[in-house]
Amino acid sequence: MERLIQANGQPHYGIFATPPTEVNYRDFDFRSPMGRRLGALAKWRRFHQFQYFGLVSNELIGGCALGNLSLLGIGFVYLFHPASGRLLERQFRLPLGFGTTFSQQPDEGVCELRSGGNRLRLENHANPREKRLLVELDDGTHIEAHFSEQSPAFQPMCICTPTAVNGWVYAQKVAGVRCAGQVRSALGDFDLSNIDAFAHHDWSAGYMRPETHWNWACLSGSVGNVRLGLNLSCGVNETSFSENCYWLDGELMPVGGVHFQFDRDQPLQPWQIRSGDGQVALSFRGHGLHCEQLNLGVLASNFKQVFGCFQGTLRPPGREPLQIDNLWGFVEDQYVKW
Repeated sequence: MERLIQANGQPHYGIFATPPTEVNYRDFDFRSPMGRRLGALAKWRRFHQFQYFGLVSNELIGGCALGNLSLLGIGFVYLFHPASGRLLERQFRLPLGFGTTFSQQPDEGVCELRSGGNRLRLENHANPREKRLLVELDDGTHIEAHFSEQSPAFQPMCICTPTAVNGWVYAQKVAGVRCAGQVRSALGDFDLSNIDAFAHHDWSAGYMRPETHWNWACLSGSVGNVRLGLNLSCGVNETSFSENCYWLDGELMPVGGVHFQFDRDQPLQPWQIRSGDGQVALSFRGHGLHCEQLNLGVLASNFKQVFGCFQGTLRPPGREPLQIDNLWGFVEDQYVKW
């Protein structure tokens, strides 16, 4: 598929074997809920885009995100050291996105944020298929990380779903891939290959609900000789199609609807995550937390991303169950108004 939006102004919907070359949102026939055609200003105001790169290992956890909310450009990066419980984190908010660049090409583009002596950069390359992260902070923190979707072969989750009465969301997810690179920070110096780090990645964009909430869970690691990745969500991409899945050695396994049970006031307490089709029965206990709150009236966010360990069972159809025992990963609880 060359472009997500068709000649008639409507998106291609469904789960795709390969990503679109471009998420050409300006070609979308954007209408009000009453059917009035909306112009370029409304298209710019309501279009939002995110990209996230996560690192997982027993020795170091990390995450970096960039977001384009039209009125605001946002970014954050954190590193968590499980052995000591130490957390390093930085947040950036740039009015109208000044200092940011966002490509609408999921597999061949650069998203970047610059603020003073700080730089967050996410690069996506189609040939070879790989994702790269570069973080340079004015306190000396330096992160270079990358992973490949080609060797060994990996099938990303590429999905576009209708949203509310007049929107859509395109999402592209990867989890359960080995990661290479270097990290230098106040937590120490790390070679990501030497610490057997895994990565996960999320590229999402579209016309999302003006007021929305979601939960999300992701893990990356190995069970015996199997490379395992997991992506579960509730609240965004369940209309007609679902992004819920896990990967076994890069092979995508679809999952039905999932339910998250947890204490919103105490997110570090245990979470329970179950799928209606019986494939997923997991518990999660948090070890660290990255949270942000923002309330500007027209924009608001209450965001909690928890990093910790998963326990439980995955039951792939026609295969032996996989027992999950203290695999590191993430869960998320987010409310957004935009």
